[in-house]
Amino acid sequence: MKNIYIIGTGLIGGSLALNLKAVKPKAVIHGIDHNEAHLTEALNLGLIHKKAVVEDIEHADLVLLSIPVNAILNLLPRILDLLPPQGLVVDMGSTKASICQVADAHPKRAQFLANHPIAGTEFSGPKAAFVGLFKNKTNIICDLDKTEPKRSKEMIEIFKAMGMSIRYMDAVEHDKHIAYVSHLSHISSFMLGKTVIDKEKNELNIFDMAGSGFESTVRLAKSSPDMWAPIFEQNKENVIETLNEYIQNLNHFKALMESDDFESVRNEMRSINHIKTILKGIS
Repeated sequence: MKNIYIIGTGLIGGSLALNLKAVKPKAVIHGIDHNEAHLTEALNLGLIHKKAVVEDIEHADLVLLSIPVNAILNLLPRILDLLPPQGLVVDMGSTKASICQVADAHPKRAQFLANHPIAGTEFSGPKAAFVGLFKNKTNIICDLDKTEPKRSKEMIEIFKAMGMSIRYMDAVEHDKHIAYVSHLSHISSFMLGKTVIDKEKNELNIFDMAGSGFESTVRLAKSSPDMWAPIFEQNKENVIETLNEYIQNLNHFKALMESDDFESVRNEMRSINHIKTILKGIS
């Protein structure tokens, strides 16, 4: 594996580049980004060895797509068209079903690996990249049987060398589950931030009175809208289903308070407390 091309040199792409420099020290890391300032910054920070353009992918051994999911949908067929026989394309998208449908329709489907590292921060851009982003994180690979085994095996070993554990699932199953454990969390954070901003017109009050609980809950509201709006769009049906259930639970909790049934409020919270055990098991 000599020539690696990373499309998207922000948090995920930049962190992949740093890890690949350690795991594949003889490889040349090429960066591709529609944002020229980001590409120059990635080069200056030492994330990549060289700048490149999409047409250069005809020389690629590995292409990593770390761009918004709508951009992956648009670009993937062209990338596969350009890919040489020895190459592999791996996406980092947070939705999988739509991307896999596009890949399934391409004659080079066996040269594509559907992938989602459960890793990230609320920060973006090349300067947000760091080596430890993927350590002890879960990496989900979807529809593995559709990828040529030799190619997928090598990529899985690379992910393991980065410190990730690997899980396998169907693309449709992935999107349903991820709507609950990731996408709903981001919407909740954005809407909590909106509620407070709309109500507290005096920003100084928010700064002075907000504690660590508020800060940790709205942390995800600092995430990139350019990345998350397409995710919600691609996983619309599952996200709406989770929102309906979440709103139902909020309305139930509100009704208990309105009826002064605080014993039930206490019992509700107590029944949910066992999530501490669940989270401890995956931390």
